Amino acid sequence: NDLKKTTTTNNNGEGSFDAVCYNAGVARNTEATDVLRTAQGFELTIGVNHLGHFYLNNLLMPLINKDTGRIVVTASSVHDPDSPGGAQGKTATLGNLQGLEDAVATRTSGTTGKFDMVDGGSFNADKAYKDSKLCNVLFTRELQRRLDESGSKVRVNSFTPGLIVGTGLFRDQNPVFTKLFDVAATNLLKVGETTHYGGGALEYMTLSSKVGERKGGEYYFSPPGSSKYGDAAFGKQFDVSEVSKEALAADSGKGKRFWELSEKLVGI
Repeated sequence: NDLKKTTTTNNNGEGSFDAVCYNAGVARNTEATDVLRTAQGFELTIGVNHLGHFYLNNLLMPLINKDTGRIVVTASSVHDPDSPGGAQGKTATLGNLQGLEDAVATRTSGTTGKFDMVDGGSFNADKAYKDSKLCNVLFTRELQRRLDESGSKVRVNSFTPGLIVGTGLFRDQNPVFTKLFDVAATNLLKVGETTHYGGGALEYMTLSSKVGERKGGEYYFSPPGSSKYGDAAFGKQFDVSEVSKEALAADSGKGKRFWELSEKLVGI
């Protein structure tokens, strides 16, 4: 209902939006074992980080400029088990989407199906966040495929702003650990990024003519610690990169099924 109100309030007619950024995100404490849910009954992390954006995008598509519009999705390198951050703990995988399949199959009239993990496994808070970022990448690639198929010129791309500890994303973590981790990652090890750099990355994705110049559906990345280059990193260190093997393989059909299940869960 809140998303519907947002689109109604800001609706100035077809093609009124030049760009839309899906940047909202939540990360549970990595030690959490309880499954929190959205008002619709979705596991909170996937519900906020993927399904919320997915539903909002459905409402906003008619309002995005069909000739020059762009969509930006904030993902993360942790979607990739081969990345340094993604390799820690349980790694991201959506498996055969069994959690979503079961949720759709067990829905009753007027209710949404419940799932703990997209792959149907037992809840793991750390993996749920990584999975949600993999969902973001699959969403980006499948949406672009559908846009291309329809003849739309809208470009959708995803990116990772890098490891930025000093934001509200880590509010559910131990505050002492978070502060120490921030100092260590950003100031000592130089693998973290500043909030300014993260904001600059989002701005670059939204406004630069170089983004989506050739095609959409791509993923932008910069090596850890690239904020030391300042704004000069954008278009150089920060540029198109490879997605995970699972995200790449999903282009053969898994991405389509992922989209269809998402539609059914949000009632589109």
